[in-house]
Amino acid sequence: MGALVPVLADFLNPNQGPQQTGDFKVSPGFFVALIGLGFLIGVIGHITKLRTLVAIGITLIFLATVFIPIALNATR
Repeated sequence: MGALVPVLADFLNPNQGPQQTGDFKVSPGFFVALIGLGFLIGVIGHITKLRTLVAIGITLIFLATVFIPIALNATR
């Protein structure tokens, strides 16, 4: 297991990763934050048994993973 760490470190080096190409150059931070917010709202909805909050959480996750990236790619 100890020998595996240096090998994995080569793959996890951010300076050696692939570069973004093409017209779709958007930081993923917004999408990750929106997904996290969706999960948080969904969990709170499940705990409080409010279907509206669960639906809002699912909608935010759907927006961050499907709709917004497609819309951004289509408008560029």
